[in-house]
Amino acid sequence: MLNTLIIGATGYTGVELVYILHRHPCINIVGLVVSENSLNIGKSLSEVHPRMKNIIDLPLQSITNSLIWKSNIDVVFLATSHNISHELAPRFLKNGCVVFDLSGAFRIKDKNFYERFYGLRHKYDFWLDKAVYGLAELHRKEIKKAQLIALPGCYPTVSQLAIKPLLNANLIDINQNPVINAISGVSGTGRKAILNNHFCEISLEPYGIFNHRHHLEIVKNLGIEVIFIPHIGNFSRGILATITCLLKIGVNKENIIKAFDDIYYDKPLIRMYNKGFPSLKSVVGLPYCDIGFAVQDKHIIIIAAEDNLLKGAASQAVQCMNIRFSFPETQSII
Repeated sequence: MLNTLIIGATGYTGVELVYILHRHPCINIVGLVVSENSLNIGKSLSEVHPRMKNIIDLPLQSITNSLIWKSNIDVVFLATSHNISHELAPRFLKNGCVVFDLSGAFRIKDKNFYERFYGLRHKYDFWLDKAVYGLAELHRKEIKKAQLIALPGCYPTVSQLAIKPLLNANLIDINQNPVINAISGVSGTGRKAILNNHFCEISLEPYGIFNHRHHLEIVKNLGIEVIFIPHIGNFSRGILATITCLLKIGVNKENIIKAFDDIYYDKPLIRMYNKGFPSLKSVVGLPYCDIGFAVQDKHIIIIAAEDNLLKGAASQAVQCMNIRFSFPETQSII
């Protein structure tokens, strides 16, 4: 059994982590942790999230509780903001824990990126260099050996899974930048209530054009420039991405099917569509990334969908944990 700590347990992603991990036969959840200023310290998780009633009712502890640092902990999940993860991850790593960080604190091996997009002066060059990018389908070998797994953002997950097989097969003409139009539910902005994520204030609108931090994450990991247009919609969860790419001359549908099959034929959480296209209804509440496409002349339009709180965050983190410790890849996820 792996003694496991979940920090940020009351957020939307954190509670999904708790729900998945409590079912895992090899995981012993030893603590649910919140910030030192949280009003939920001492409450049970089900008081904050009633859906957890009679499932797991551990009390919520403050990160300042000294017992946390003295416990025999094997695995830590950080469902925290980038600035908190930046400070906490090295402390747990120094203690020998395997850390799964769901923030952006260690995703990109470029300190200037953090200054520009996060306003963070990164202090941990060693761990930034050692961190493995936790896109499970594409970095399995590296994940199996890593002590620090930096989980991708929700937008980068769906975007890269849709585009990367075609890049690997050299099917895309990169003289025309792929265009990624992606719409996310409001839960992607986090649980903290602010006017900009209030349902009554949101219709369907773009934001962060040319300056969204996930834009550069996608570019860095794909290795090509893209045009990324994120939107927020008036629904709670899920991401639907519509991606347009220029194909190289002579590329046909069979080439594309083969490119996806070569990478995803043995990947249990990728579902390819031979007919039709995925929708939000296809994936919300499920740990899959669904991908379909259409080709006309020299262009391909790829439609990809995921639940931003699951494949875009919590279930992918557990998927990476399963890979890291040689458990069945979908253990407790499906």
